[in-house]
Amino acid sequence: MSNYKTNPKFNRKAIQVGAAQQLVANKVKLIETEQVRIEDVHGRIIAQDIIAPHPYPFFRRSGMDGYAVRSADISTASSDQKVQLAIIDEIPCGYSSQKEIVEGTAARIMTGAEVPFGADAVVMLEATELCEVEGKPYVVFKRPTTQGANITPVGLEVSEGDLLVKKGALITAGVISVLATFGIHQVPVFRKPQVGIFATGTELLGIEEELEPGKIRNSNSYMLQSLVREAGGEPHLLGAIVDELELAEQKLKEALSTYDVVITTGGVSVGDYDIMGDLVRQDEVEMLFNKVTMRPGSVTTAAFIQNKLLFALSGNPGACFVGFELFVRPALQLMQASERPYLQRWTAFLGSDFSKVNNFTRFVRGKVEIKNGQVFAHPAKVDESSAMVTIKDSDCLIIIPPDKKGLQAGDAVEILKLDR
Repeated sequence: MSNYKTNPKFNRKAIQVGAAQQLVANKVKLIETEQVRIEDVHGRIIAQDIIAPHPYPFFRRSGMDGYAVRSADISTASSDQKVQLAIIDEIPCGYSSQKEIVEGTAARIMTGAEVPFGADAVVMLEATELCEVEGKPYVVFKRPTTQGANITPVGLEVSEGDLLVKKGALITAGVISVLATFGIHQVPVFRKPQVGIFATGTELLGIEEELEPGKIRNSNSYMLQSLVREAGGEPHLLGAIVDELELAEQKLKEALSTYDVVITTGGVSVGDYDIMGDLVRQDEVEMLFNKVTMRPGSVTTAAFIQNKLLFALSGNPGACFVGFELFVRPALQLMQASERPYLQRWTAFLGSDFSKVNNFTRFVRGKVEIKNGQVFAHPAKVDESSAMVTIKDSDCLIIIPPDKKGLQAGDAVEILKLDR
């Protein structure tokens, strides 16, 4: 059996989560960019600042159905002294009038249509009447209007040269609306980081295999596949590696030469058969960290090999999940210059007592509830590192600091909001 004092596998130096995240960030390099058609960019991260090529609105726009007029022409209008203006045009959306509104004239106009030259106000349809004078159509006004009324001026929302979308922004429906409005149909985005995913351990079965004594199905790989997609990456399942150092090393080198990031799950604890703990201590490997002051997942490991990041996550589902959210997700986001690479930190009230104490910071899976305008975070009933089912019901990680005697319901806590 291995000896605790002589085997370096058992002598790990634990570092704080923030320090570990910074070590990863220091190794991240921006990924290449590509042009993608607008219909395919939802969920991608924009790769450069997008500047407005023209003002918006591009023309003076009517805010309602009505009549385009010169406000001076109806300044004296009242119920007792009605003003009549000759209707010289009808302007639907998409049509630019060639007629100028001069003294004594008006034009019928639709919502969103371009206001004709000479007009400085639009009067709503309901405030007017129609009549005929010598067989010609006239519009009647019973009250005055103000200059600029119901007209959206050029550049009200955006001036030419304004910043439309900042580099690193996540492309959502609102961003796509802006891009389309300005005719940006080929969008510069960061290439999706290609992520290789391995599982290690002779105890693993394929998900289609029947259960055997002492065996478990390889569920972590599929969870990681989904998490990688949520983080903006492109996952590649590479199967399982048995606990043989030479075979693991060969497969890992092949993956590192092919993919931008490699994740393994399992094989990082301190047992004699935990292969990743041995592999990341080899001479050509730059170890970033192999222990973090957190629960679950204290043995989460990161290394830099062949100028690529390798993350060796715990084989326990809960610990694997937390390790990904704290370290892998930010790395994939930073590779794309994301504006928000780390999980958002909120303040909440603890929804129920939490009595577990630990000398490491604990990241407890939980569920957010908004009640009477306040945020409550309810810890999962089962939060062991090996617990799997509670992952699906969690939308936050509740931060439980070390050296606590337990927390009571109603205590203020910080949470990390999971992006779902």
